[in-house]
Amino acid sequence: MKNAILLFYFFAITTSAQAQTTEDSVKNTINRFFEGMKKNDTTVVRSTMTDGVIFQSVAQTKEGKTTVRTEKVNDFLAQIAKPMKEGVLDERITFDVVRVDGGLASVWTPYKFYLGDKFLHCGANSFQLVRLDGQWLIQYIVDTRRRQGCD
Repeated sequence: MKNAILLFYFFAITTSAQAQTTEDSVKNTINRFFEGMKKNDTTVVRSTMTDGVIFQSVAQTKEGKTTVRTEKVNDFLAQIAKPMKEGVLDERITFDVVRVDGGLASVWTPYKFYLGDKFLHCGANSFQLVRLDGQWLIQYIVDTRRRQGCD
């Protein structure tokens, strides 16, 4: 009986450590994405994404209607490639929820976006990542953008 209890605790500790390592790997991919963005390094940003990555934003029109806008990946990368005289593109995220099931991860990251020191907007990102050839890659990003309620 003692051996069964010890085996259970060993399994629980090992499983918990593996889950934390997996979660850290997912977070590392997302952090690399934003580090590359901040450094205008499209090679780093591109290395965090699948070939079929999808970018979308949920926003409100002036009339208050909710819309979903899809952005082309190459347009996004072109924006990142241009150094801004006002400063770096600085999206400051916090990891709120990270869920992993096999080769799929879902991550929620509230953020505040700055151009240099100037605050532009805030919102939340929803990332879907897949594990391909042993590496976590971003498959889908959808975000919200607002200027109010950012505290």
